[in-house]
Amino acid sequence: MKEIKYSNSLNSKVYQDDLTIRKKVFVEEQKVPSSMEVDEMENKCMYATLYIDKNPAATARYFPTEDNGIHIQRVAVLKEFRKQGLASFLLKDIFKKVKKDYQYIILGAQDQAQEFYKKLGLRVVSDQYLDAGILHHDMRLDL
Repeated sequence: MKEIKYSNSLNSKVYQDDLTIRKKVFVEEQKVPSSMEVDEMENKCMYATLYIDKNPAATARYFPTEDNGIHIQRVAVLKEFRKQGLASFLLKDIFKKVKKDYQYIILGAQDQAQEFYKKLGLRVVSDQYLDAGILHHDMRLDL
């Protein structure tokens, strides 16, 4: 059974599960320095964690921009849960949740994930840049 839970509390299980997923995916797999993974935005974000049969499987975080958008970050799926459409399911739920209150979604997409985001309707809106040693482009979806 799939379930998505949301929390903006750093004391919540949702946040703790989010951190566990991020550390496995970004720090262990992609070699992002842990000092960069946990940042000054932690206490300003809403965390969305997707559970499969009560096991944390995928996560993302987001926060409002100054011009009525939502900035999504740290989209990650544990290796054993990949290729099941979970990131798409999670992001579509976030899009639906914020659509009535915000005008657009923006995110920094790793270049290897651009096609995935394009299938969700996002488009590239920036030049290529390096973040944590990984090539990225900003992508946007108008709501």
